[in-house]
Amino acid sequence: MSHEAYVFAAYAISAVALAGLFAWILIDQAARRRELAELEAHGVHRRSERGDKA
Repeated sequence: MSHEAYVFAAYAISAVALAGLFAWILIDQAARRRELAELEAHGVHRRSERGDKA
C-alpha cells in the first residue's frame, strides 16, 4: 500500500496548523497595538519612550 495519502495528510495538517498560528499572531498583534493606542490616548506612556531605566 502506498503511503502517499499519509504523507499528503501530514503535510496538509502541518500547513493548516502553521497558517492558524500565523493568523493568531497577526490578530493578537493587532489587539496589542489597539491596547497600546488606547493606553497612550489615556496618558499612559511606555518607559522606553522616555528613556527611563528600570
